Amino acid sequence: MKAFARAGVTEIVVSPGSRSQALALAAAALERAGGVRVHVRLDERTAAFFALGLAVESGRPALVVTTSGTAVANLHPAVLEAHHSGVPMILLTADRPAELRGIGSNQTTVQPGIFGSAVRMLRDVEAPRASGVDESVHDTLGGLARQAVAAAAGHAGPPGPAHVNVAFREPLSAALPSVAAVPDHEIDRAFAARQVSPGAAGVVDDDIADTSAVPLRGQATATIAVDDEPGTVVIAGHDASALAEDVAWRLGAPLIAEVTSGAHFGRHLVTAYRPLLRDAAYGGTIRRAIVFGHPTLSREVPALLQRLGASVVVVRGGAPEAYDPARSRTPDVGATVVDAIAIEGTTTAAHRQWVGRWVLASRALLGDGDAAPDLDAKRSPEAAERNRFLRDELSLRRRPVTRELLMEAVWGATWPHDRLVLGASQLIRVADAIVPGKKIRVHANRGLAGIDGTISTALGISAATELRGDAAAAGITRVLVGDLTFLHDVGALATGEHEVPHRLHVIVGNDHGGAIFRGLEVAATAPAADMDRMMLTPQRLDIAAIATGFGWEHRRVATWGDLLRVLTDPAPRLVIEVPLADADASERDS
Repeated sequence: MKAFARAGVTEIVVSPGSRSQALALAAAALERAGGVRVHVRLDERTAAFFALGLAVESGRPALVVTTSGTAVANLHPAVLEAHHSGVPMILLTADRPAELRGIGSNQTTVQPGIFGSAVRMLRDVEAPRASGVDESVHDTLGGLARQAVAAAAGHAGPPGPAHVNVAFREPLSAALPSVAAVPDHEIDRAFAARQVSPGAAGVVDDDIADTSAVPLRGQATATIAVDDEPGTVVIAGHDASALAEDVAWRLGAPLIAEVTSGAHFGRHLVTAYRPLLRDAAYGGTIRRAIVFGHPTLSREVPALLQRLGASVVVVRGGAPEAYDPARSRTPDVGATVVDAIAIEGTTTAAHRQWVGRWVLASRALLGDGDAAPDLDAKRSPEAAERNRFLRDELSLRRRPVTRELLMEAVWGATWPHDRLVLGASQLIRVADAIVPGKKIRVHANRGLAGIDGTISTALGISAATELRGDAAAAGITRVLVGDLTFLHDVGALATGEHEVPHRLHVIVGNDHGGAIFRGLEVAATAPAADMDRMMLTPQRLDIAAIATGFGWEHRRVATWGDLLRVLTDPAPRLVIEVPLADADASERDS
């Protein structure tokens, strides 16, 4: 464990188990010595997504410690998400020794290779055959830890998971030696020496020369010239970063930036991009696209890129696969994949007109909204006008909450020092379609866009923000999920009594089932009862009882006014249940 701390690991997430007892107890001793911070989670799936959240916020790989058997398999969803999103993570799994494999031994399976090609590095460490550990073994373990950290951090390819599988024989642990503290400056220096920008090629030293990191593809840098005739758009998918906004500005291009892109702001942002891409007067005039990140929230974007084919430039990020949907139809006419771009030339009035046309059309499609009463009436000298304002305000506060109102309220309550996590439900698509530009940190697990581990990821993000020391300055972490996403990760609410209760508000948009499936084409022809049972999976569970049973506070929102009030609730661990008016009334007719 100390070798991992010296290599740069500061966070260790442990799930209890017999075979991993030596690793867990060593982690606890190292924490007491001041070398790392340890988090205990009851089940391995929750632990792995918690570690993923820590890495998303901090940029450093967390170490996940598990016992053998199904415990290792439970890590797989988070490993796949980390692999496809390029998030660093180290898996330290305990195992039975080689002589117990393949003979039906209890809690024993083939753990090396269990994650397939999703890991950047795999090491299967044999169990020692003699008591005691000499200095040569210490040196070997130190090199192994450095290899794992470097591979996870992306020293020789995209960042992602690294797997170290360690076998133990009986007795599984002995008396622990004294553990000296690892100075913070030593950890910082060790990590800084191995940390590189996600996805960038690094210098491979002897410690990591034999890792299985995924190699980079594509050109190093491409020069993008500003068109004489405007016709370029910049597309920012998940985790694209603010670079996409800067490139759109310098190219004089409309910016299509998904809500979790890190670029959903700026004067070139086109929020209502879906209908515009479908409109031949707009989408049909696009001649080139520059793509950052991983677009996942619309069908219109991949359709556009398939049409443009070779006129697409993809700037690869930390993920191992470049986003290139054109290759699904024409493998030989795909996008140009690069590691970076340089902009050449200057924009003209024609570019400003091109961008302005898109931005104004987007604003017209979104409208002014009707959420706010007429402020002019509030300031009017006429009593009747002021009374009308009061009536409108009261009516608004009594209004039932729809998905749009929920998303607008949460977006409005989130500021740069806060963190917002969105689950893979209908709500993230609503957010992507309506929320205005705002430079805030928004995350979602979009590598595979599953509903797994959303609350656990948010808890990890919250825990990482606390590293800054000032809890008030860190703001609040909010996670917005549908009811099924909430139930899928409800185990995340369970924490041991010795663990730090990280500050999190879980906002549940409760529409009693999988609303996202109502948009499938088959819904128009399949028997309603079959769709309801097989796809929508309706539930009527008592979310209040679930929350309070886990020791969390619960608030149920009935109106818009209630929602605005509860979003500023100071409770540190809070589940906010929001029954969605547009679900029951217009979608389920129940």
